[in-house]
Amino acid sequence: QVQLVESGGGLVQPGGSLRLSCAASGFTIKDYAMSWYRQAPGKEREYVASSFSTGPITKYADSVKGRFTVSRDNGANTVYLQMISLSPEDSAVYYCYAQDAVRGWPDYWGQGTQVTVSS
Repeated sequence: QVQLVESGGGLVQPGGSLRLSCAASGFTIKDYAMSWYRQAPGKEREYVASSFSTGPITKYADSVKGRFTVSRDNGANTVYLQMISLSPEDSAVYYCYAQDAVRGWPDYWGQGTQVTVSS
């Protein structure tokens, strides 16, 4: 059974840091582009960052560039999102997304983890 399970969310003060994890099962992430998206209340889901299967290639939304770092551990079948200098605008449910690197399908979504940045 394919699963993506996010963890590491929570409440953090402005300027703080969090590290999100996305543990995959039922498939091997080394063959997948792994991405993070987020959705704030009343807003559409937006792209955050990606880690591509070919080499240490990453991509970021402009809004998080320089503050967020996406990484992967293929051996652990897990992808991470390190977030620093968090602001209230970063508050959202963060979702992990996997997409086959060659065909673009199948693709999978996790259930999300809540990140709240507030004093």
